[in-house]
Amino acid sequence: MITIKPMYFLISGLMVFAMLILSCAPSGKRPVGMAGGKLAPCPESPNCVSSEGSSGSNQIEPLTFTGRSETAWIRLERIVLGMGGTIERKENDYMGITFKTTLFRFVDDMELRMDAANQLIHIRSASRVGYWDFGANRRRVEALRHKFRKEQDQSAGISLDDV
Repeated sequence: MITIKPMYFLISGLMVFAMLILSCAPSGKRPVGMAGGKLAPCPESPNCVSSEGSSGSNQIEPLTFTGRSETAWIRLERIVLGMGGTIERKENDYMGITFKTTLFRFVDDMELRMDAANQLIHIRSASRVGYWDFGANRRRVEALRHKFRKEQDQSAGISLDDV
């Protein structure tokens, strides 16, 4: 006969309760685009990363690209959609995207700002709800960076194995 210790039920129950509380919390403000030509800085909470206006653990490097900015923008749009993102707003130099977590349907906002002159794409990704995101936004940005770099290198005829 298999027995399950009561402690496992207690821990599992507390985890489900905590996630339920977080999912019922009011949503944070949705990013509204750029202010002063830049993406908004991250709050002090560890559930946001940004390549602009942030420092410390919230800082992340912007994406870099070669070639035409229009091509990079189209490539990014395709990758974001392939990652399950929904493009909420798109302009010449700005893209606002939402992602929803699988289990509890939490919404994370990602924003991209094209800096064509410097061949950079600044990025900000933040959770709308809660304080911690357990690194989800950073992992999403790094996955985007990896896919973007891989596609860019393949279109340039460079294999990642050659690097």
